[in-house]
Amino acid sequence: MRIIVTGSIAYDYIMSFPGDFSEHILPDKIDVLSVSFLVDSLRRVPGGCAANIAYNLALLGERPTIMATVGADFTADEARLAAAGIDVSLMRTIPDETTASFFVSTDERNRQIASFYVGAMGHADGLSFHDIPAGEVRMAIVAPNAPSAMQKYVRECKALGIPYVYDPSQQIVRLDAAALVDGIQGSRVFIANEYEFALVEEKTGLGVEDVLSLTDILIVTRGEHGSVIRAGHHADWIPAVPTAAEVDPTGVGDAYRAGVMFGLLRDLTWPVAGRVGALCATYALEVLGTQGHHYTAPAFLARYAASFGPPPAELARALGASPAGPGGPAAPARTTSNDL
Repeated sequence: MRIIVTGSIAYDYIMSFPGDFSEHILPDKIDVLSVSFLVDSLRRVPGGCAANIAYNLALLGERPTIMATVGADFTADEARLAAAGIDVSLMRTIPDETTASFFVSTDERNRQIASFYVGAMGHADGLSFHDIPAGEVRMAIVAPNAPSAMQKYVRECKALGIPYVYDPSQQIVRLDAAALVDGIQGSRVFIANEYEFALVEEKTGLGVEDVLSLTDILIVTRGEHGSVIRAGHHADWIPAVPTAAEVDPTGVGDAYRAGVMFGLLRDLTWPVAGRVGALCATYALEVLGTQGHHYTAPAFLARYAASFGPPPAELARALGASPAGPGGPAAPARTTSNDL
């Protein structure tokens, strides 16, 4: 049974600004905003929500399938993803197009200003769940993508009875209220960070209880304050995981989503699934780029134990490893401050 990951595949241009954005933006002049930030580093790394989520699922031992469009410049990275344990058979190369590009500057407080060039991603609505043999898909995630593709995938998942995670995040500003409500309604999980959920509330008029009447699970991530997973009238608060170093918040939310999906696929309880997501997020935070982190199952379990206490046996079984004992590595000193 396949896990289908839809969403963007992109190259991330990651820049670091050695200051505070807010010190250079005048609120009373926002209507004539014109600013330029001199950055002191630039790095081009592979990214995109679909690739990031799939990469983190593969680290956890799953074999996800990416359904996305890329440019002719993506050949080498397609081979790299395949070597990482990801099924790339549903990826389509668009001739004469470049892969989508994400340009992001991060200040010293981990706040970000970003732009996204659509490139080959603009052809994503040419792909279809109807092209996958019936009954072959166990679960899907509809992650940020060309808006037309996201709306199409939601309709197809509903028509085909495919459980899906709805994650509109960066595309909330491009989707209208009707499209957002349609995506949330009938989803297995709806996930957003705190700011994104506020945007959804503003655009749709829906509050927490309204959203919970449309989806099975609502997850709102809150950066250094962890995340909240709600099912009906029950809520679980998931703490953030201590980090050794806050290097780059780009892709942290995608890593969290992969951990939660892993928990859902393996029938873990929501408190455990959320903690897996939180730990995945911290691993991503500690490296530059979105797909540069690595770990083994025993190392993951040992760090889970250091952060949350002994991991449950079902998590160890899901990872194909033995639970970490009390002698696991000590937790690092600081907590995350990124916005998941």
